Amino acid sequence: MSLWQTYRRLSSNAKLKVGVGLVAWGLLGLQFAPKAEEKLGYTPTEADKEALERMTPKIHTVPRGERP
Repeated sequence: MSLWQTYRRLSSNAKLKVGVGLVAWGLLGLQFAPKAEEKLGYTPTEADKEALERMTPKIHTVPRGERP
């Protein structure tokens, strides 16, 4: 049985608890990730930040002509 089928067979209350648990897990990850990165030495250097900035796509707007 697939994971999706198992999920679909859960009661509504259990599905709600699974959803709330996933959101809580994500929020905890967002809260504690910077602290863990700092302790493990994964903080980016200025060179890393500049390299990432160079890889970021740039968006240029093109003026649109007036419609008749």
